[in-house]
Amino acid sequence: MGKHLRQLIPSLIIVTALTSAVSQTRCIDPDLLVKANAGDVTSQRLVAHSYLIGDGVPQDFKEAAKWYRKAAEQGDADAQFNLSLLYGQGLGVPKDDAVAAAWLRKAAEKGHARAQFGLGMLYFEGIAVPKDYDQAAVWFRKAAEQSDADAQYYLGRLYHDGQGEPQDYAQAAVWFRKAAEQGHAEAQFTLSLLYHDGQGVQKDDSQAAVWLRKSAEQGYVSAQKNLAVLYADGKGVPQSYAEAYFWLSVVVAGKHGAEKDEIEKYIDIAKAQMTVVEQLKANERIDKWLTEHPKEAAIPNVK
Repeated sequence: MGKHLRQLIPSLIIVTALTSAVSQTRCIDPDLLVKANAGDVTSQRLVAHSYLIGDGVPQDFKEAAKWYRKAAEQGDADAQFNLSLLYGQGLGVPKDDAVAAAWLRKAAEKGHARAQFGLGMLYFEGIAVPKDYDQAAVWFRKAAEQSDADAQYYLGRLYHDGQGEPQDYAQAAVWFRKAAEQGHAEAQFTLSLLYHDGQGVQKDDSQAAVWLRKSAEQGYVSAQKNLAVLYADGKGVPQSYAEAYFWLSVVVAGKHGAEKDEIEKYIDIAKAQMTVVEQLKANERIDKWLTEHPKEAAIPNVK
């Protein structure tokens, strides 16, 4: 059936088995429970969150869903949003993208930025609602104007591709930059491409390199590859086979098979142009990077 809500917005909620061990020696404040049972919406949401992450009680998604529902039915946008995510992931409730979308919409209509982005993604991909780029643009814009970096990036994509908005590279660059300045790795990479090609901005290899590096340092693989090429060619940066060797080595650490073999050919070319001292320094740097960035080194490209 293609993508589900859980696949579309995995960054919206992070729940791991480790959280069940958090604060097990404490219990939920009895006064908080009294208020929650009396209908206080903030207390209900806080109790739900305690069950969600296992704070003071054993982690229990079913109880979390129960309390989020109580608060959600009173119109609490945060609770509506979190309840939608539980339905989207099938945690404590049966997995149901349609119900998830319904709660997401309620939160979005109350101005919840992450819900607005999530609803935009549903329209963008056609999950639980008909695919509709115009509606995706509406909701991305609402969230983007609240400084949601993901929404800014996707609004930039719509402008770039002429989907839901008239094609406008300058506007695309505006929104990519807003997301990039907040540290959005894919936006940083995409902005670098605009500078490289002169789309919506003046062509500038130096700026392309600046944004490539920011993205590469977050582990974005395509940025790491492109940055290696810039260093090998000396475009926008001082020519350096050592830098090209470093970034290609970081990329290849997460690769296997034919793709790894192909990259290693270019690593060998760069290595042949380096002194022994340069190789030793680069290898020390590579080891340090892979130790400090075990997850980032394997971040795939987002489609």
